[in-house]
Amino acid sequence: MRLGKFGLEGVAPPKIELFACLVDRIGIFEAMDKMSTLEYINQMFPTEASLSGVEPLMQKIQSEIRRVDAGILAAVRQQSNSGTKAKEDLATATHAVEELTYKIREIKTKAEQSEIMVQEICRDIKKLDFAKKHITTTITALHRLTMLVSAVEQLQIMASKRQYKEAAAQLEAVNQLCSHFEAYRDIPKITELREKFKNIKQILKSHVFSDFSSLGTGKESEETNLLQHLSDACLVVDALEPSVREELVNNFCSRELTSYEQIFEGAELAKLDKSERRYAWIKRRMRTNEEIWKIFPTSWLVPYRLCIQFCKKTRKQLEGILDNMKEKPDVATLLMALQRTLEFEDELAEKFGAGTQSREIGNEIEQIGRQSNSQSASDIRKKYEKKLAAHQVSENEEKDGNKDLSAPGAGFNFHGIISSCFEPHLTVYTELEEKTLMENLEKLLQEETWDVEEGSQNNVLSSSMQLFLIIKRSLKRCSALTKSQTLYNLFKVFQRVLKAYATKLFARLPKGGTGIVAAATGMDGQIKTSDRDERVICYIVNSAEYCHKTSGELAESVAKIIDTQYADQVDMSEVQDEFSAVITKSLVTLVQGLETKFDAEMAAMTRVPWGTLESVGDQSGYVNGINMILSSSIPALGSLLSPIYFQFFLDKLASSVGPRFFMNIFKCKQISETGAQQMLLDTQAVKTILLEIPSLGRQTSGAAGYSKFVSREMSKAEALLKVILSPVDSVADTYRALLPEGTPMEFQRILELKGLKKSDQQSILDDFNKGSPTISQPSGAAAPGSQAMPQAPSATTVQVMSNPASAGYIASREDVLTRAAALGRGAATTGFKRFLALTEAAKDRKDGPFRKLFNA
Repeated sequence: MRLGKFGLEGVAPPKIELFACLVDRIGIFEAMDKMSTLEYINQMFPTEASLSGVEPLMQKIQSEIRRVDAGILAAVRQQSNSGTKAKEDLATATHAVEELTYKIREIKTKAEQSEIMVQEICRDIKKLDFAKKHITTTITALHRLTMLVSAVEQLQIMASKRQYKEAAAQLEAVNQLCSHFEAYRDIPKITELREKFKNIKQILKSHVFSDFSSLGTGKESEETNLLQHLSDACLVVDALEPSVREELVNNFCSRELTSYEQIFEGAELAKLDKSERRYAWIKRRMRTNEEIWKIFPTSWLVPYRLCIQFCKKTRKQLEGILDNMKEKPDVATLLMALQRTLEFEDELAEKFGAGTQSREIGNEIEQIGRQSNSQSASDIRKKYEKKLAAHQVSENEEKDGNKDLSAPGAGFNFHGIISSCFEPHLTVYTELEEKTLMENLEKLLQEETWDVEEGSQNNVLSSSMQLFLIIKRSLKRCSALTKSQTLYNLFKVFQRVLKAYATKLFARLPKGGTGIVAAATGMDGQIKTSDRDERVICYIVNSAEYCHKTSGELAESVAKIIDTQYADQVDMSEVQDEFSAVITKSLVTLVQGLETKFDAEMAAMTRVPWGTLESVGDQSGYVNGINMILSSSIPALGSLLSPIYFQFFLDKLASSVGPRFFMNIFKCKQISETGAQQMLLDTQAVKTILLEIPSLGRQTSGAAGYSKFVSREMSKAEALLKVILSPVDSVADTYRALLPEGTPMEFQRILELKGLKKSDQQSILDDFNKGSPTISQPSGAAAPGSQAMPQAPSATTVQVMSNPASAGYIASREDVLTRAAALGRGAATTGFKRFLALTEAAKDRKDGPFRKLFNA
């Protein structure tokens, strides 16, 4: 509906205009989006009947306009009144701020006037206070100066009379008085007094040194008061500078050791075998003069300092003796002198509390070679607590490195202060240890029976355990003497000895045949092993494993004992690699020995007339032979080898027997269908025998993986026999499907095994070469863990092929696999009788996979 279309035409135009103006005025159309006034009116009055509501709406709108106008007027009035009141409030606030500013200014002025008044009142009081302070300081200084002058004069008298006890107390007083005049050093009187005091101290020092020179000359027994007099002199020395005490102690120690140098620098006692007398001399000297040396204050540490100087002088003299030797020193004499030196150092360390050698060294060495396959949580916790404690001790030693080394227990270590001079000359000792260890090794190998006692739990050769016992004793001897370069050199000796032992174990393994006879008989490189040889090989494996583990423990113990600068170089990885090589070679030798035992059975397999067999019977004789060989060897091997090495042996055996059996089929002459069926039965029997080896050895921990590997390896032989069983016209497709990694040469050999003539073979070979790409990879097996599963045949390999010249049927890939499964299922599951029944039934049927197998 639009304006003017219906009843609005009868409404007077002024009313319409008034209505529109009213609507615009109250802002109704502001809420509309792009909508005109007329459109709104048309929406409000869409029909002619709705025009009756125009008048009421206009009245309502006018009423709303009046209400809005009244509200606007009231708001304007209220705003006008609020503005007037705000101006009045602002004027009032401004007046209050001005009054407050005036009052603050007035207060500040009065405060300044009060301050000036107070300063004028207190000016005279400050002057009097400063005057009092200066007078008091002057009086105190004059009084102290008087005391200082008097004390210096008294000290001079005491020094001249050598009244040490009184002089010591007077020295303390003068020192304290002098400290008060540090600020007056430039005053002549003070300078004069300080110079006089310095001269008095020098006099006291010379008197004390002169009196101490008589100590040790025998005058102390003649003059009863001499010791007391010297004891008082020590008080004077303490009151003097610390350098005076150091000088006095050093002079006393040097004087005490003068006779020592004179005695032991002579030709008679300047020998290595007289070292013990040196230590006896100082111990006797300290014991004899113990009462006399009590005159020294305990804090002076005179015996401690005397021993340090004695050790330094002794070290210098011993170095001269060792360096001037024309020949290598006698080992016994050298070790005796070193032993006595170490004992003396231990005594000094214990006496002066500088620490003792670790008591845990022996325990660390004793742990070497102990059977500790399982550790409790407490053992592991204790182990790491020890490591943490040792780490904390080393950190504390580093923090304390700047302490005074002259104080007992403050970081000075008597260990090595003399004995370290022997270190460069202990080469003869390590050479003797190496010679002794090598001789003991030869003796142990000569006495080795290569057998273990019945009931032994670890099945380890006695020579292995005895060798490590000898090494432990050698390590104990050396660690008691030194923990530096010599111990590291001895560790190198241990490495050479253990490598030599590994070489001996390696040499004891059975060797293959060599020479012209072996080559002529085909036995070159083959290893023959008896039951005893197999046990010996197992003992060698266990012994090498024991040596591998124990050599690691030996390295850990040496690293804990030896000096930190050598600890990082202690490593037995090369030795452990040697024993690992022995273990690997031993297990491979076991496998090679069994392979040699299989030679006769494998040869017997090739001599069976597979091409002329008339019927299929039980498993062949060579299978029984293989079973007998494994039944006689595996139980002993399983009882002697650890699970991990027995599993390694099984994997090696499976990787050897499976491919060898596969290749041995190619060595046979012609194989008929009956022969292939019999051989397939034998293959299943061999596979079953191999799968039962873990149970036979009573170690089934890794049997699942081993079973998969055996099945995969033996399945290749089964596939080969299925190819041989397949019809001639489908043999190529069967070969591609079951042996995708096979080579053309192997395929040609299969045709020869089937008894085909050369002329018949050529056409099949041509079709085979046209139908598939040349494969160069052999079908041999890889080792466990490294063999890849055969890839699926390509489409070109298994596609349906048709030959126009031939009326025969060539099967698809599914047909080939169905036939192959049928060929192997009977022998693998329900026995060969079931297989024969299925094939006979298939001949009577007109369709189905078995019918195709015979009619293709």
